[in-house]
Formats: sequence, structure tokens, C-alpha cells
Amino acid sequence: MKRILAFLLFVLLCREGHAQELQARLTVVATQISSNVDRKVFQTLQTSLINFLNNRKWTADTYLTQERIKCNFLLNIEQALGDNTYKASLTVQVARPVFNSAYESPLINWQDNDVVFRYVEFQPVEFNENRVQGSDPLVANLTAVMAYYVNLVLGMDADSFAPSAGEPYYRRAQNIVNNAPEGRDIVGWKTFDGIRNRFRLVDNLTDNRFNAIHEALYDYYRQGLDQFHENDENARKGILNGLNSLNRLNQEIPNSMAIQFFFGGKSNELVRIFSKATPSLKAQARELLARLDAPNTNAYNELK
Repeated sequence: MKRILAFLLFVLLCREGHAQELQARLTVVATQISSNVDRKVFQTLQTSLINFLNNRKWTADTYLTQERIKCNFLLNIEQALGDNTYKASLTVQVARPVFNSAYESPLINWQDNDVVFRYVEFQPVEFNENRVQGSDPLVANLTAVMAYYVNLVLGMDADSFAPSAGEPYYRRAQNIVNNAPEGRDIVGWKTFDGIRNRFRLVDNLTDNRFNAIHEALYDYYRQGLDQFHENDENARKGILNGLNSLNRLNQEIPNSMAIQFFFGGKSNELVRIFSKATPSLKAQARELLARLDAPNTNAYNELK
């Protein structure tokens, strides 16, 4: 217990360090775009976005270099719409270190298929949370999307270390949604923009009815994975407590985006976690996981 408290104290003290919050890798892929478009445009965009993510100060805290949140962003440009405007998808992946181990657990693995933006080479890549729409909504939309997901990254990471610690960051993401750029080709910010959109996700994360999501994050990581070095069965029970919280939420509000967001990239890890559990615990986990994360039912069927 003393070692865990020391670890938490170290994490908190690291906020007094000297580095920014993210250790982000970003890749721009434009293989589907005609060769008539100069490839250097996308290389310049990639460099600008990397600097935007890693050099901007996103919170009032600072982090030691080793405590920066590891994340990967993949911007896959799928279509040129003309007038330097592009349609893309954005994949966000985040890893969270597990106490007293070299293992990193998937915290977020999510794809947003509705990113439309305008970019001219060397134009500034800027974001102002007090003027999210900027002077050109299509230009502003890309950094608005990026800033939205950065705040979700910060929120999920904070929730995994302390109960409901991510709330300030979810509120910032909600502010971006409420003031998002608007335009004919811009989608993803409104409640009616399909069944999976940025509005619905952050609405879940800021709605008190979904408090179980934040409880489950804390149970999964702090009460679960971080305890494996001391007692693996207690760690599994901590994770199971989180799953039970999500199950109660799912019974009240079925198929929510927040639950889908929670399970992104976790199926293989969950199978490994419960594969060595007692038969009783394994059966409970298999039943819950097949219900909560139905697309990965085949993976969970290995827990027999």
C-alpha cells in the first residue's frame, strides 16, 4: 500500500515538472488523394499538428517528461473535396502505464469518421477555446476536433488515477461541442449527426446518469490493473466491480456511446486478465463482457 501511495504522490508531483502534457505521435496518411496534390502539403500538415499537440499547454499543470501521456493520432485523408478542403477519419489511441510494471494498458482506441477541414500549406494551425469557430469554420474544424479529443484523453487519464478527476476536461470538450464550427460539410458536432458523434459522446461523459463510466475507469485501472503486482485475484475483482457498474448502467441506458468508448481496444487485454481467474470469476466476466462488448463476443468465448 505504501508503494502505491508513493506512486500516486509521484504522479501528482510530476504535475509540477517542466514538460507539456502529451507525448503524441501523429501521422497523416493521404494515399487515397490524387498525385496531382503536392505531397509536401500533407508532410507540412503533419509537422504542424505534431507541434500543435505536443507544444501547446493544455492544462494549468505541467508534467515531467516521463509522465507525459502517450498517444497516437492517425489522420487518414480519404477525399479531396476541392478548394483545399479534405474529408478524413481520425483514429485516437492512448496508453496508460500500469503501476510497478513495464506494461501499458490501452486507455482509448477510437475512430472518428467525420473530419472535414480546409488546409493550405503553411497556414497557422491554431485553436482558441474562446473562439472555437475561428474566422473560417472549415479551417477551424480540424483543430477543434483535435482539441476535443485531447480533452477526452486528459479526462480519461485523470479518471484512471482518481475518482471523477477527469470532469474539468470533459467540460472543456463539451464547450468545444457547444461552440463548434458550423458549415454545410461539417458534421459530428450535433446530436442528430448519426448515432456516433462527438456531441453524444461528451454528453454521456458529462451526464450524472453516466457516473458509472468514471467509477469503472477508476476500478479498472487503480483498483484493478495497478494492484496486480500485490494480489492478482483482488485486482481481477476490482476490474469485475467496474464491469458490474457498467452492466447496471447498460441496463438503465442500453448501448450508450460511453460504454463503446470505454471498451475500445480492451478485448484482448480482458481475455488475458481473466484467463487465469478462478472458474467462478471467469464465468462472471465472460457473461458480463459478452453483454457489454458484443462485437468482441467471440474473443470472450475463450474464457471457458
